Amino acid sequence: MAKRKAIPTDTKLRLFAESSGHCQRLECLDPLFPSELNGVKHIAEIAHVLPHGEAGPRSEEIPEGEFEPDSFDNLILLCPKCHTIIDKNPDAYPRTTLLAWKRDHLANLAVKQGIQLYESRADARVAIVSKLSENRAIWERFAPVDGFDFEFDPESETALLWKQRMKSVILPNNYHIQSVLEANLSHMTPEEHAVFAEFKEHIRGLTDRHVCGIAGQAIRFPKKMESIFE
Repeated sequence: MAKRKAIPTDTKLRLFAESSGHCQRLECLDPLFPSELNGVKHIAEIAHVLPHGEAGPRSEEIPEGEFEPDSFDNLILLCPKCHTIIDKNPDAYPRTTLLAWKRDHLANLAVKQGIQLYESRADARVAIVSKLSENRAIWERFAPVDGFDFEFDPESETALLWKQRMKSVILPNNYHIQSVLEANLSHMTPEEHAVFAEFKEHIRGLTDRHVCGIAGQAIRFPKKMESIFE
């Protein structure tokens, strides 16, 4: 059997970004950075909607002609339990169901988390301000200054705490903030739309480094995010 190619980093990043760090199975939607692991690592598994080869789950749905099983459109991010559930009973979880979970994931997650289109800018700000403040406090307490402290002592207690807080608090907070803002785009000014675009790029860079282990070109947190919706 030919060795499978590794799923490209860009595809992994897009999966994490569009899942907001949560299992994409509608009946689950649990965090993929569980608190019991203290954010040290995620439990996410990249599942194929349609399999490699002709013997895997939902193989009868593989289309004729050219088909790329490792493409973004054929992948879904799940927790280990849900990955097992969909592959052990593929008849109950056809391709259309899995693609619907993925398509509607952010809307479904928003409902579970109480995220909504708020009546005013002030209400939208209330929904994110505590998480922005928490991230800022962690940054001021643990973040390296220009990277130098951690470069010389990556195993220091502060460095380890920073890495842990990044995965267990900052990234989940950022995913949540992003979902709130996506639901309230109508309240944004043109300038805030530009700031939000920078914030999303910032999140992608953090995901690249701290989830996928790739030293990416992350941009710094846009300071104007701290006053968004004021």
